[in-house]
Amino acid sequence: MISEFHQLSEKIGQLAELTHALRRENVELRLRAKDLQSESEDLQRQNAELQQRIDEAHQRVAALLEKFPALPSSPQDKELA
Repeated sequence: MISEFHQLSEKIGQLAELTHALRRENVELRLRAKDLQSESEDLQRQNAELQQRIDEAHQRVAALLEKFPALPSSPQDKELA
């Protein structure tokens, strides 16, 4: 009977240790998730800014191309087409 209580006490102790370890891990994971969420938001913001810069550059290049006169087509151009 005493050994049963001792085994039960050991199991309760192990369960308590496991509970504490899981709680610590949970806190660490929550902090990591918060950091990753913040990092993700920063990257999304950077991505949006870069996409805007690409769009603006595309518009500038398109505007410059419109300013150039059309090149006369040569026989070589027709062969390449």
